[in-house]
Amino acid sequence: MSRSKVLYIDDDAGISRLIQKTLEARGFEVVTAPSGTEGLALLTHTRFDIVALDHHMPGHTGLEILRSIRALSNPPPVVYVTGSEDSHIAVTALKSGAVDYVWKDVQGHFRELLAKAIATALDQEKLRREKEAADNEVRLARDRAELLLKEVNHRVANSLAIVAGLVGLQRNSIRDTSARDLLARVQARIIAIASVHRRLYTSPDVRSVDVCDYLDGLVEDLKAAMTDEGRNHPIRLDCMKVLLPTDKAVSLGIITTELVTNAYKYAYPEGREGEIRISLTTENGRGLLAVEDDGVGLEAQASAGGTGLGSKVIASMALNLGGELKFATVAQGTRATLSFPL
Repeated sequence: MSRSKVLYIDDDAGISRLIQKTLEARGFEVVTAPSGTEGLALLTHTRFDIVALDHHMPGHTGLEILRSIRALSNPPPVVYVTGSEDSHIAVTALKSGAVDYVWKDVQGHFRELLAKAIATALDQEKLRREKEAADNEVRLARDRAELLLKEVNHRVANSLAIVAGLVGLQRNSIRDTSARDLLARVQARIIAIASVHRRLYTSPDVRSVDVCDYLDGLVEDLKAAMTDEGRNHPIRLDCMKVLLPTDKAVSLGIITTELVTNAYKYAYPEGREGEIRISLTTENGRGLLAVEDDGVGLEAQASAGGTGLGSKVIASMALNLGGELKFATVAQGTRATLSFPL
């Protein structure tokens, strides 16, 4: 086992020799330097495990040398040695980066104290380096996991986009209007989920989704899908910045998709024109999603029929969000609001 290497800097050759003998007797390898300048020169060429530094030296103080040592790349810990009883010097040394200080008494007892201080400082430095290495391993493992998760989200988004495309091809190949509508809704739901994964692999934080960015992209996807169906109602999005965990974002996206799809399909029959509005706000720790139109109204939409699957999907997603969906009474059209905890 290699011995710890100590550099002792002191202009007093006699004390330096006594310190060297004391420390070597305790298993340390000791190199002495008679001045701060020579000590710094040694530190630039040789790796020492620790430095013991005297305060009084000709031409400069140990505090000046201490600051120069701390300015080195990856400096060793420093134990400050002073013969002055002025506590201000010790406090200044500690503030300047020394790990400990020892008072140099005239009887020579400080040599034993210095040996103990050096041993303690080396133990603390070992623990610090081990913690630093462990923290670095944790960071590397986290970075690898996040990179892998981004890759997974990228592949999932691509796979879902393929599935959505295949559903679209199947929809276009059949003539039955009801079947085409059902496949269009299935395609929209797949697009809503794929959009979340697409946001995740481009996001710096894979644990959450910026819902405003997500809804903005989802709206563009829905408009493109509905344009293919011959419906061209504009969608207006007014959104506050909200971060949600991925599963919550998926639920919110699917609810939005269902409500917007309903509005596209039922709010403006027989070629009527009109817009669809989406808003997301926050109040008192809750999110509030609203989807509204100026169409024929809820009762007329209900009389248009349907399988009821969309309502079941919305209810399931609202339950996952811990929220509640309500339809508000408005003078014209339909307004659906979802309140959920953030």
